[in-house]
This record gives sequence, structure tokens and C-alpha cells, in this order.
Amino acid sequence: MDTDKLLLDRSALRFNQLGIVTFSLIGFIFDQPLLPAFVSAALLVGTLDPRLALFKQIYHRLVKPLGLLKPDPVQDVRASHEFAQLLGGAVLLVATIFLWLDRPAIGWALTWVVILLAAANLFFGFCAGCFFYYQLRKL
Repeated sequence: MDTDKLLLDRSALRFNQLGIVTFSLIGFIFDQPLLPAFVSAALLVGTLDPRLALFKQIYHRLVKPLGLLKPDPVQDVRASHEFAQLLGGAVLLVATIFLWLDRPAIGWALTWVVILLAAANLFFGFCAGCFFYYQLRKL
């Protein structure tokens, strides 16, 4: 069906989700808006240039060489994951703006949306952003 499938390392994607969940959750627990801002920047910059995708680079340069996670290659559409990353980064950017405008209920609620969706991908393999990508692609 898709002709643009490439070999992707699912472990790199999971490590990316782990970074999103960890830093966003720590930001919420300690009421540190800088952490969702950091995650947003990491996701948006990594979407613009995959060579700068912070969590994936940490996986490829440190975690994988140390054998902490084994590669899990699968044929998949890279664009769907990049779209999901862009969407997560954009939502966290909006969350950060609300946090800086002293609207913490909205800012942290949006942060929790990203945390929960990233956790769903990490633990259950359901990528909501990818699902949304495919729905938009059908249109």
C-alpha cells in the first residue's frame, strides 16, 4: 500500500517517547515549565532536521552502543512518525506559552495530553499522531 516505507528502528522511537514522557512528567511534578519547553524544542528541531533529534541521537550514540537497548528494525513510514513528533512538539509549545502566561491549568493539561499519548505509544505501540497522519492522508 505505502511505497515510502523504510527500515526504522522501533527502539529509537521508543527511547524518543521515553524522553518525552520523562522530561514532561518531571516538569509537571516540579512545576518547571522549562522542561516542556525543552521537550518541545527538541521535538520541533528534530522534526526539521532528523540529525538533530536529541532523544534519537542519545539512543544512537550512547544507549545502543552500550547495549542498553537492542535495535528493533521494522518497515514503516517515517513521515507518520515525523508528523507525530511535529504534533507533539507543537502541543508542548502551546502548553509552554500558556504556562508562561500564568495559565497553568491549560498548560499542564496540554502537557498531560502529550505525556499520555507518548506513553500510549511507548507502552502499547499506539501512535495517535501516526493514526491522525493516516486519517489526513486518506483525505
